[in-house]
Amino acid sequence: MVTEVEISPREAEVLELVGAHLSNAEIAARLCISVRTVESHVSALLRKLEVPDRRALARRAPQPAGAARPHAAPVLPGPLTSFIGRVTERAVLSEQIRTHRQVTALGPGGVGKTRLALAVATQAAGEYSDGVWFVDLVPVSDPDLIATAVAGALGLGEQPGRDMTASVVAALADRHALLVLDNCEHVVDGVALFLERLLATCPRVTVLATSRARLMVPFERVYLVPPLSLAVEGESDAVALFMERAAAVGRPLDPPLREQIVSICERLDGMALAIELAAARYPTLGLDGITAALSHPLRMLTGGSRADERHRSVRAALNWSHALLEPADRALLRRVSVFVASFTAAAAAEVTLGEEGLVADGLARLAEQSLLVVTASPAGTEYRALETIRQYGTERLAEAGELADARSRHLRWCLAKAAALAVTQPDWRARFDLVADDLRAALVWAADQPEQRTDAHELARHLAELTFTRNLVGESQRHYEQAAGLATDPTACAAMLRQAAAVAGCRTIGDDMYRLRRAAADAARRAGDTAGAAADLASAATIAFRFSPTFARLPPTEEALALITEAREPAGDDPAAQAAIALAEAAVLTDAFGAAQGPPGNAVPQTLARAERAVELARRTGDPIAQSAALDALTGAQSWAGDTFAAAATARRRITLLSSPPITPAGTHELIDALGIVAEADLGIGDVPGARRWARRLADHPSLAEAGDRATCRLLMVDALAGNVDEVLTGSIRFLDTWRRVDSSAWSLLRPAVAGVAMIHGLRGDQDALGEWQEILDQLDTPPQRAYGYGAVFDAMLLLHRGHAPQALQRTAPEPGQVWKWITWIWHHWYVALRTEAAVLAASPDARDRAAEARTVVAGNPVCAAIVERADALLDDDQEALLATADAFEAAGCRYQSARTLVLAGGAHAERGAAALAGLGLAPMALPPMALPRHRARP
Repeated sequence: MVTEVEISPREAEVLELVGAHLSNAEIAARLCISVRTVESHVSALLRKLEVPDRRALARRAPQPAGAARPHAAPVLPGPLTSFIGRVTERAVLSEQIRTHRQVTALGPGGVGKTRLALAVATQAAGEYSDGVWFVDLVPVSDPDLIATAVAGALGLGEQPGRDMTASVVAALADRHALLVLDNCEHVVDGVALFLERLLATCPRVTVLATSRARLMVPFERVYLVPPLSLAVEGESDAVALFMERAAAVGRPLDPPLREQIVSICERLDGMALAIELAAARYPTLGLDGITAALSHPLRMLTGGSRADERHRSVRAALNWSHALLEPADRALLRRVSVFVASFTAAAAAEVTLGEEGLVADGLARLAEQSLLVVTASPAGTEYRALETIRQYGTERLAEAGELADARSRHLRWCLAKAAALAVTQPDWRARFDLVADDLRAALVWAADQPEQRTDAHELARHLAELTFTRNLVGESQRHYEQAAGLATDPTACAAMLRQAAAVAGCRTIGDDMYRLRRAAADAARRAGDTAGAAADLASAATIAFRFSPTFARLPPTEEALALITEAREPAGDDPAAQAAIALAEAAVLTDAFGAAQGPPGNAVPQTLARAERAVELARRTGDPIAQSAALDALTGAQSWAGDTFAAAATARRRITLLSSPPITPAGTHELIDALGIVAEADLGIGDVPGARRWARRLADHPSLAEAGDRATCRLLMVDALAGNVDEVLTGSIRFLDTWRRVDSSAWSLLRPAVAGVAMIHGLRGDQDALGEWQEILDQLDTPPQRAYGYGAVFDAMLLLHRGHAPQALQRTAPEPGQVWKWITWIWHHWYVALRTEAAVLAASPDARDRAAEARTVVAGNPVCAAIVERADALLDDDQEALLATADAFEAAGCRYQSARTLVLAGGAHAERGAAALAGLGLAPMALPPMALPRHRARP
């Protein structure tokens, strides 16, 4: 137990969930706080408990008595009524989930599968250290959305570069958990595919499913859920249920009536739902009335296609309950069956075309007869039909010939709700979640109705926009593509495909971006929009180079060149098409973005000229997103030219351009890219506070809430170079949360962050942590040519700290001009400055020449200029100048370099510097002989 330090109640909650091995995103979802707030609590706990990392923190979490480690509280719905009997069934099913990884509780509707599964899951909660999770699949009408429903229950979002199934599988890969999937029968095929991926990758996850049909997977263990026991002698679960429910509605039953109750339960074959419906009628009919009313429906239901006797008994009870309703209430019951989720009286009135007051009265009567479940919510009273009753109502709709009309009205209601949700308000997320399942169900139906194609297209478009804003980006892309397929106008089709491509960009799936822009070009051609087609073709070529790290199958240069050639003729003098082609030429012909398939060297004047032309043509379009993309090319060209300050200024122009456009997939994708680039560019010119500000904004972007590694990589890089040790340790926790769940080994943008974290652990003297992060860097498959950028900078800093100046000099041996493309970007000034310091401390004969040359290169960069000035002061043994650099580093936001300067100054200053390093959590510095000062003032 943690008793020796004082932690707040919220910190205690966070600590318990860290001990349960939840990610920061999962903790945020569980506690309804932001990911950044979780990071702050974790950082405070690391400091208070004096532990180095999250693993150690988890070991300090309080453990329940008698348990090896804490388990997450079961995330299960709370039943409104008590659970009756089923002692034997609970014992058998509990044993099955202990010995088999996937068990299906099988039985007809109304037999009590869900209540039994909930009872077993609640009882077993303590056996699963990472929790018990319940997923209701009733609202899921699309098999592709099963993983989305599971992710919602787990509090997960989609990982960029992964579909939702992969995100869920990654999140549960090392978890010991029980997953309850309820009501699988209508999406059996989708559930089977999901479970095959889940269970193959998550060895400690057990799945308990309920279904009317087998899942038909090879690892399935089936448990047939029997009806409630009907024994006349001894205990009877069926009788106990009837008596308890009758008592709950205000009419307790006397024991002498037991045999009559047994007779009723026998006629209902012990089916739990049928018994509950009958018990709800007891106050008005009595036992004699129930017996009489049951006779006729049972005779009517012999034979037919429903051969299962138990299913016929439920249908009998439903028919009987239905027959006892007034005609208006029968109509209401069948018409509200189109809702797949909870609904209000107002919603029911719209869909059933009734007056709201009368509809509310009818819903109350249906609830009194146990045909609807009533719940209170912040939005008011809500109603929901159990799945068996909802399906029964749907059948009645079809029999009455009202199904198409009712679904059409439901579709129109969904369209109105979706349109109203398009305006984001503070409670937008909650309002969307309330209707999302109905929107999806309406779309599934409408998409198969040729006469509803226009409305289906409109609803698909709305759902694509809404799910994007809700950060369900994988679903958003599918709906955009679905909207494209439903569009009757090829112009609308092309527009939807472009949006889908932008969403794919937000998901960092370059292959889909490329495919969808090419498909958009085909649609634009069909619409006669030759200029639009040309812009799409050129954009596809640009994507192949600009976002090359996000591709699984990288388009070769020849393919991109062919797209540009194909685009030129139909572009005509259209400004947007001309701008797109100019950008593609800058990307492909002169490799302004430094693509993976680009040449090893650039012709700098041509690269600059093409990028500047792309910027000018984009400016004429007035489109901020097009202008931002062109400025990105110019940023790259300026960096290749060695004009670091111009590159930073251009990167900032992108942020200004993107500050006002509305939130769209294209705008979001462009902004995330721009924030990353401007953070790097500001770091390149030594503006550490500015770089950190942009990197923090990127880390906090809601689209990256589940992408901890991608969100934090720039912030880690900045903090590592600045020497912000605590911030690096805290941010690296979020990075690792994602890294351990997702294969990010192809994401080159992560490499500098990993190298920076490794360096910080090296400065701390933590060899184990250093080795762990170096292993991650090895997994990122760092290409050799990158070694002279971030690798050389971080390695040189660590070597210099350890007093290994000759090795640091060797690490930075190549002249900048020899490896310019790999160091010119943000690393140029840092490489030159550290290379100079290494030469001075290693007593290199050319140290003074290097210092003179470096002063010109880094002029204007407050950090790198101070490093060079420090090296110059060491050469001249000028302590006054040396100490001045300590103040310069402090003002520039580099606490580590300031402390290092004091140590280099020697004497009492060295003691202050050593204390400052210790305060940062770093190991003492080692100094080569050259660094020992003679304290002589510069002449």
